Amino acid sequence: MLPRLRIDLTALPPDLTRLFRVAVSDVWLEVGFGGAEHLVHQARLNPVAGLIGCEPFEDGVVKAVVAVADRDLDNIRLHPDDVRPLLRVLPEASLGKVFILFPDPWPKSRHAKRRLVSKLFLDHLARVMRPGAELRIATDIAAYARLVLTAALPHAAFRWTATQASDWRTPWPDWPGTRYEAKALREGRRPMYLTFTRI
Repeated sequence: MLPRLRIDLTALPPDLTRLFRVAVSDVWLEVGFGGAEHLVHQARLNPVAGLIGCEPFEDGVVKAVVAVADRDLDNIRLHPDDVRPLLRVLPEASLGKVFILFPDPWPKSRHAKRRLVSKLFLDHLARVMRPGAELRIATDIAAYARLVLTAALPHAAFRWTATQASDWRTPWPDWPGTRYEAKALREGRRPMYLTFTRI
């Protein structure tokens, strides 16, 4: 099934809703979907949204393909690779929501350049997200949350929506939970749920 689900970066339609086999009114992106629990949950909960899932690791891609087949989901497409090449070719202002859930924090200083969220990465997201679009980032690593806020708070294209601590301590209403979140809770780390709006 992967050839049917895989996105061809050389032939993207100007209107991303045409990527999907069913009629959708919005397109969302999940970066690094892991075991695909959240990707599948959102696709089932929001049948009129088309979801693009990016994941470079084969095990996660296999889980997503199996879930799509088992549940007969026509509103999921996959990019089984790093998200950055996809971001370079997506049409401007084409995404209504982006999820980055428990990204690898690359905690060692020599690996810092591998961290996903940065000003440059947010620049790429800003180009492909339409005004009013939502960016959700979850992490259980306080240092990574600080990194995200350091990049996002001064960014001209994004506004952090939190007005009180419960806004980032409480999961989103449509949050299904993930195995990464469960591991963090087992190990005594409190996840943070950061929401930004594309201005």
